[in-house]
Formats: sequence, C-alpha cells, structure tokens
Amino acid sequence: MNDTFVTVVGNVVDSPRRVRLESGSVTNFRMASTARRYDSKSQEFVDSGTLWVDIECWGDLGAHVSSSVSKGDPVIVYGPLTTHSWEGENGKRSAPRIKGVAVGPNLSRGTADFKRYRSQRTTDPALGEGSEAASAAQDGTFPQQRHDPEELLAGRDYQADVETLQNMTADDLSEPVNA
Repeated sequence: MNDTFVTVVGNVVDSPRRVRLESGSVTNFRMASTARRYDSKSQEFVDSGTLWVDIECWGDLGAHVSSSVSKGDPVIVYGPLTTHSWEGENGKRSAPRIKGVAVGPNLSRGTADFKRYRSQRTTDPALGEGSEAASAAQDGTFPQQRHDPEELLAGRDYQADVETLQNMTADDLSEPVNA
C-alpha cells in the first residue's frame, strides 16, 4: 500500500483532546495552514487559501503532544495523509486527516525547551543499574544534560566516524553568488 506522506506547517486551532480507547490512547487536534504569496500589484504579502486538517497522534506521541501543544501554537506535522469520511445531516462529508508520525514546534516563530523522553522499555548498557540516570529514567524524572565532553559516550551521544562531521570554513557558509 502506498501512503502519501506530507509535512504541514501551521497553527493549532483547538486544544488537543486525549482519549483512551480499547485500541490505545489517541490525541486529536485541528490545525490551519494558510499560504502567503507576494502580490506585485499591491506590493505586499497577502494570504491565500487556508488548509484545515485534523491531526491524530497515537501512543507516546499523543501523550507528548497533549502535554506540549496548546491552541495557537505554531507547529510542523509530518505523517500520512488520509481522508476521513462520514454521513452527515446534509449527506456524505469528508475532511483531510494526518496520522502524526512527528509533531514539533515551528522554531521560526519562537523557542522551545525540549525534554528528551527516555522509554522504560529501552535498555541502555551505558546506564548501569543503580546509576543516577537509570533510576531517573525509571521514576520518570530526567537527568541534567551533560556538558562535559569527557562524559559523552561514543555510539550513544555521538557517532565517532571520520565522515560524520566535515570541516567547514567561513567560505562554506557564505551565500552563493549568481553570475
């Protein structure tokens, strides 16, 4: 089966709702994405049409969305696009829906304070039993971020590979010049 994956940038237009079902927990919200274009006649940007789309987020993603996203927040949503259909008073109705795979804040519109989720199902050999980080992962608290480079662990915190990072110079960061 071929899914159509999309990325939509917009704003949350209602408060996320978390519901527990027999098949698991889901968080739903609606978002709007309004395109802008430059109108050469008026010499200003104008709004084009608005895409209204329902978002559903299952499992851990849904839990994180319900505790992190609020009405009015600028977000970026990625996932497969489907059409939800139902029978209404005026006949058959439909609306676009995205099953969220990834949801995040739009950092071009503000800042975020990210807290990494550590699943209790994941075993990390670098976190020995009884360590501060291991007990923090079990009780749901998060350890302080490490800032000392000597505390970083290869293979977990970074990839120690020659090709991972390439040397850059200021010339690499300059904008290309059109000839």
